[in-house]
Amino acid sequence: MATQLTSLPVSAGVCSASALAIALLAITLYIIGVVASFAVLCIKEFAEIAHDRPPLVGTVLRALKNFDRLFDEHVTYAIMNRTSRLVYPGHCKLMTSEPAVIEHVLKTSFSKYSKGDFITEAMKDLFGDGIFAIDGDMWRHQRKLASYEFSTKVLRDFSSNVFRRNAAKLAEKISCAAANRISINIQDLFMRATMDSIFKVGFGFELNTLSGSDESSIQFSRAFDEANSLVYYRYVDILWKLKRYLNIGSEAKLKRSIQIIDSFVMKLIHQKREQMKNERNNNIKQDILSRFVLASEQDAGTMDDRYLRDIVLNFLIAGKDTTGNTLTWLFYMICKNPTVQDKVTLEIREFVDWSKEDNTIESFIRRLNEGAISKMHYLHATISETLRLYPAVPVDGKIADEDDVLPNGYRVIKGDEINYMIYAMGRMTYLWGEDALEFRPERWIVNGIFQQESPFKFVSFNAGPRICLGKEFAYRQMKIMAAALIHFFRFRLEDESKEAIYKTMFTLHIDNGLHLLAYPREISA
Repeated sequence: MATQLTSLPVSAGVCSASALAIALLAITLYIIGVVASFAVLCIKEFAEIAHDRPPLVGTVLRALKNFDRLFDEHVTYAIMNRTSRLVYPGHCKLMTSEPAVIEHVLKTSFSKYSKGDFITEAMKDLFGDGIFAIDGDMWRHQRKLASYEFSTKVLRDFSSNVFRRNAAKLAEKISCAAANRISINIQDLFMRATMDSIFKVGFGFELNTLSGSDESSIQFSRAFDEANSLVYYRYVDILWKLKRYLNIGSEAKLKRSIQIIDSFVMKLIHQKREQMKNERNNNIKQDILSRFVLASEQDAGTMDDRYLRDIVLNFLIAGKDTTGNTLTWLFYMICKNPTVQDKVTLEIREFVDWSKEDNTIESFIRRLNEGAISKMHYLHATISETLRLYPAVPVDGKIADEDDVLPNGYRVIKGDEINYMIYAMGRMTYLWGEDALEFRPERWIVNGIFQQESPFKFVSFNAGPRICLGKEFAYRQMKIMAAALIHFFRFRLEDESKEAIYKTMFTLHIDNGLHLLAYPREISA
């Protein structure tokens, strides 16, 4: 018996060592397989001289090396070649800045291109089966339900009231900072304000993250921002699947962030179901989430809580991140261009019916109505000019589902990824003229009226059948918040010598925030 007892640890140790050896061998073989297949594709692509394929400018390793300045690397590609090609594991990635090519992919040959396995697999852990990560019938169903909601006057009026209310809260917060002569991280404030707005308008919940009273929502927001960045890193990390399997490095961080996100959103969905159950017989406003919850009750097998969770997160990145980031870059640019800030101020005061005697925040916000906002063409142009140089989504792409030929004559092979470089396009002189790098809102104004550009040249809101449903919704929120703040305060950078640097992620986020000083603006009759 004693002999048997002492032999057990030895055999257990042998089994453990064998299991470890097998695991290490499997990992080694996986890495060798990934690297070998990538090397074979590289040799094939670099050895083959194909004049009907876009110029080859590098591999995923070039993108990985320049990841922290990836969107400026895209500028280099776009200057060298309007359409070029990089080798990625298992496929080629075409990079384009040509409006005709973008129109072909997003509209003319829409049915030939989809999100594809490479993109959806990278996005799935965070965005799941939400509207930005899917195609086909599921995408059409979500878009149909959402488009109905966005088209209603009820939502337009309700959302404007929410935007004005949050703009007033934001102005009060900045007023305190100005009075105490302390700097503000305006990116953090905008992110909180837009998060409060989308949760109220889109999901029917009052969060109050702007006031700092809801710690769980603040933790959720931080986790969401981190997950946004970590998921985007997968596009250049050829070993991310292995890291996810082993739960190490960036994938371990991502898993922790997604756990925080899932817990918060699932709680929200359960609360929404209870809220709707209690108010079913009342004439309540149906926000976007309510509409999807009602649809899920008719199709419980497909539209479960996990599916609703994906919908919430996709609308969150659309309603919070894109708008909050654009407002941040807007204020960065008007600080860099004080003349533009003054012109916006004059326009606001021209079209809002305010008085020097009654110039409280509450009074001004009340007068900041739809009629006044619609007349602010220069403010609209200033926001558009910001989006031209600092688009909320700096690059986007599709996968070819079949062989194709682009308008420029280049051949596309099934499985190719085509990225349209939105950030780089805004800096191309062949698209915007010799002053492409200048911040000049006047380029959008003709005879005092804002003029739209082709959505295939100005791709900030996507284009074709997948054009952003919330475009007018976003402009309205940005104009209301910007007008409220610029009317009352003059802004400048805390450190005038410091250039804003983006963090590479799905949305164009300023790394470490934007720190400004606000001063009460002089009011003249």
